[in-house]
Amino acid sequence: MADQLGAHFADLPVTHLRTSPLERAQETMTPIAARHADVPVVVDDRLIEAASSMQGQAKGPGSLRLLKPANWRFFLKADGWGEGFKPMADRTTAAIVDAGLAAGPGGQAILVSHQAPIWCARRLAEGKSLLNIPATRQCALASVTTFAVTPDGDISFVGYEPVVTIR
Repeated sequence: MADQLGAHFADLPVTHLRTSPLERAQETMTPIAARHADVPVVVDDRLIEAASSMQGQAKGPGSLRLLKPANWRFFLKADGWGEGFKPMADRTTAAIVDAGLAAGPGGQAILVSHQAPIWCARRLAEGKSLLNIPATRQCALASVTTFAVTPDGDISFVGYEPVVTIR
């Protein structure tokens, strides 16, 4: 999937690369950066995945996390069981703006992050509620969400593209 993203971005006038510090994101950035070898990669902590009070616990359909009384308090919070949606959207949006400004006129920035931060940044840019259900997010693995950043640092959502089809 990362190789397909590298090919997808190969012919763009990329002038800035930025990634989450997590290994998975950096591995995704590798084939993109290889095609733009003259552009250094900036590691930005603001692009990290959402903090979760349930980190380290099994997730997915087979997990019993809802049945554990110790976890019930996490589901009572309006914004999930970890980092709030607004702080996540704000930090991710700030990273997007910084990258867009660093790309300069006519340049493009590519950022590699994670589903929840990207989705929250998009919702904020669209002026929509940040409260969301993960199953309804339009933010698949190896997809591209495009934002525009003005010279004044304003951000807007441009589009979404599921670049890689997972088979």
